[in-house]
Amino acid sequence: MSDAIIVGLITALASVVAAVLTSKATQNKVQQELHEQNAVQNVKIDHLTEEVRNHNNFARRMPVVEEQIVTLQREMNEVKAKVG
Repeated sequence: MSDAIIVGLITALASVVAAVLTSKATQNKVQQELHEQNAVQNVKIDHLTEEVRNHNNFARRMPVVEEQIVTLQREMNEVKAKVG
């Protein structure tokens, strides 16, 4: 084998190894970024879930409060009628 062919094969092998290493490093970086983005999204989803729970609790309590207001208004009217 001539020296030129050996040098060419070594160069080709080095290029392939470099390309594989670069590809692997890029893949790891992209996976890390995706993991970080997923973590941020999970935190946001948890926060929104808590807000929805708070809203639902408020929405369940409002009819009760409204009924209590109506009852108090009725009682005040009865007291006013007795006093006045």
